[in-house]
Amino acid sequence: MSAISSHRKPPRVGDAPWVRRSLIAFVLVIGALLVVAPLVIIGVEAFSQGWKVYSATITHPDTRHAIMLTVLTALIAVPINTAFGVAAAWAITKFDFPGRRFLLVLIEIPFSISPIVAGVAYLFVYGLQGLFGPFLDAHDIKILFALPGIVIASMFVTAPFVARELVPLMQAQGRDLEEAATSLGASGWRTFFSVTLPNIKWALLYGVVLCNARVMGEFGAVSVVSGNIRGQTNTLPLHIELLYHDYQTAGAFASASILALLAVVTIIAKVALERRGAGRGAKKTNGGAAIATET
Repeated sequence: MSAISSHRKPPRVGDAPWVRRSLIAFVLVIGALLVVAPLVIIGVEAFSQGWKVYSATITHPDTRHAIMLTVLTALIAVPINTAFGVAAAWAITKFDFPGRRFLLVLIEIPFSISPIVAGVAYLFVYGLQGLFGPFLDAHDIKILFALPGIVIASMFVTAPFVARELVPLMQAQGRDLEEAATSLGASGWRTFFSVTLPNIKWALLYGVVLCNARVMGEFGAVSVVSGNIRGQTNTLPLHIELLYHDYQTAGAFASASILALLAVVTIIAKVALERRGAGRGAKKTNGGAAIATET
């Protein structure tokens, strides 16, 4: 008896059926209240006054301009942040240099600063009374209350997303494949495109999807630097706020349904990429044999 009992595993937290069921029920209730219910309300309220009101709101010039400005911001900010994330991850994981830890901390700063604080900081850098304000004004260069300011604020908020997905994966992969490719005569660009990129492609796409979703939904920093000019510098989140303040509830929810749809698409893409092995929990892949075989 003692021998049998000594081999029994100690009980785990939550092994009791009532504990397990209670935890699952608690998570489901909280998820329904915090995630599912708002999405359902957005859909119901968006069509509460019928399809004509919904269609009129979506096709309104101000709404169309807000959507176009949001898409344009994403088309500029996401590729730049993708290039930055890949370069930062490559530098941190493939080279030894003084300041590596500082660079990691620097990348994480946007996650620890409120977006509104970042927007105000840009006012003191590019505003008329800011650090570069007089120079920009003298040369008739407009940063704030225009597209460049919106893009810069969006880039600041979303800068860490791609790098955060790539750094852990590339650290786990190590440098062996790149060093082997280099020893076989491959150039730096050849090594990147033939060895590194195939091994990080799913994690890269994962970070890009998250970055794009955050750019399109960013409110705090953009609200400070855009000036909230209707039909000119309003992105879709800012346009939703203006409609709500104008007591156009159905119109606000109709516009919000576009962002809600984007959120659902992002979740689906996120799950699909995770099944492909993306995310920070991705396992090391075997890619790099192409250089050896071709050489």
